[in-house]
Amino acid sequence: MGAVSALLLLGGGGAFAVANLQGEQELIFPRLAQYEVPSLLDGHSSASLLGQGHLLLYRSDRLRANDTAEGLLQRLGVSDPAAAAFLRRNALAHKNLWGRHGRFVTAEVNANHELERLTARWVNDDSGFFQRLVVQRGTDGETFSAELDRGELTKSTRLASGVIRSSLFAATDEANLPDPVAVQIAEMFSAEVNFHKDLRKGDTFTVVYETLEADGEPLRSGRVLSAEFVNKGKAHQALWFQESEHDKGAYYALDGSNLRRAFLSSPLEFSRVSSSFGSRFHPIKKTWRNHNGIDYAARTGTPIRTIGDGVVQESTWSNSYGNVVYIDHGEGKVTVYAHMDRRDVKKGDKVTQGQFIGTVGSTGMSTGPHLHFEFRINGEFKDPQIIAKDSAAAAPIAKEIKQRFDALAEAARMHFELAPLMTQASAE
Repeated sequence: MGAVSALLLLGGGGAFAVANLQGEQELIFPRLAQYEVPSLLDGHSSASLLGQGHLLLYRSDRLRANDTAEGLLQRLGVSDPAAAAFLRRNALAHKNLWGRHGRFVTAEVNANHELERLTARWVNDDSGFFQRLVVQRGTDGETFSAELDRGELTKSTRLASGVIRSSLFAATDEANLPDPVAVQIAEMFSAEVNFHKDLRKGDTFTVVYETLEADGEPLRSGRVLSAEFVNKGKAHQALWFQESEHDKGAYYALDGSNLRRAFLSSPLEFSRVSSSFGSRFHPIKKTWRNHNGIDYAARTGTPIRTIGDGVVQESTWSNSYGNVVYIDHGEGKVTVYAHMDRRDVKKGDKVTQGQFIGTVGSTGMSTGPHLHFEFRINGEFKDPQIIAKDSAAAAPIAKEIKQRFDALAEAARMHFELAPLMTQASAE
């Protein structure tokens, strides 16, 4: 079966498993087969199996920041004081469970609601491996042991689609898409679609993305491989292409043009814009005045990135702007990042597009945590989002690899065309 092979229907959430785009282009649809399966009881009554404790129930959840041993086990359907006591005092369990918000845990529970095994899985880095903590009941039925090891992550590829009713995040939540996938969609199309202002009810999206799995359980999402966003009736399409593992990949339109612009549309990852370019009522001076930039509401400590390559012109303190960084991008273009909590660059530093230069704060004349961002050309204030949209695109797909790219682009088109049909089938 080719690498683009089957589009496997998963169910009613608008999400499907699909094979990777990076192989043959043939689509093969799965066929339904029926086989006789021996009874699981195998000559025993269900009552006898329950009485012997052979039945194991599995339940999974995510760790919470304030979890305790008793609270976690209760949420997993376990009533086992001995297991709770072990989880409280064991060093491995204490280090890797408590206060570890978001880690995936699975409990195997017997018919008496006692813990047989607790497994926690998480990813520490980008090495391609995951960590696994296993707490196991001993053969004596009384004691427990804990062991920490690691396993190799596996990748699966999924397809999801959705309809905008209010916001992008509301639609991706409805489609059971992880937030990082929603952010990637907004980032890749940010030069073409303003996801704060331009969305319309009835806009649609389709996305093919990687999921990283541990022991068959999805731990986190990976890269978006292809996506389509239809805004106001116009389709915007993107395909991730990387010539080899040694080359730097990028997102391209299906005609081979590069989606990367000289300037990003935002110094923060996709977030709520609290004040756009133009006139506004100044919250401190209580007067109407021209607002020469964009305010991005964000939590203190949110990373700030430079929107383009350049050199740090100033990294300093101002009574009005607080901690502020000025970056010179050449040809009279300067960007300003104000009210920062922390500055991570100094005057003269060279920076590249997307590099983190500090964090959001509320320094200077500010009423709350946010980033004030400006784009100046020869000293004149310009709308940053318009400048980013009109900035030059990076190089398109090279001629010598265009044939291979076109084959992948055709596979992406088929996914986009089939997604509405599969969503309808899952709903029925």
